[in-house]
Amino acid sequence: MRTDAYPALLVALMSAVTILLRAAPFLIFKKKAPAYVMYLGQVLPAAIIGMLVVYCLKDTSLQAPPFGAPEWIASLLVVGLHAWKRNILLSILAGTAAYMLLTQLVF
Repeated sequence: MRTDAYPALLVALMSAVTILLRAAPFLIFKKKAPAYVMYLGQVLPAAIIGMLVVYCLKDTSLQAPPFGAPEWIASLLVVGLHAWKRNILLSILAGTAAYMLLTQLVF
């Protein structure tokens, strides 16, 4: 196999697996999903976001400069923006951009 075809094949395979995984619930539950699947669909998004917050902030050092300032500022921006606009994508993108700008240019 040519070496320049390998990355394209890898991306195509990963794309196919991702599409299949996202389509699987619709293929498996053609009529109506069971109650436990509906319950998981309601509670898992909040649980996953909570775990991501813990994972992202777990290595924040509060005992050495800048004392976690970029993380706190970006986190407060995400919470405030989400409370104001109720747009998850906007909140996450703004928080990520703020964190990157703070760590690269300010702190």
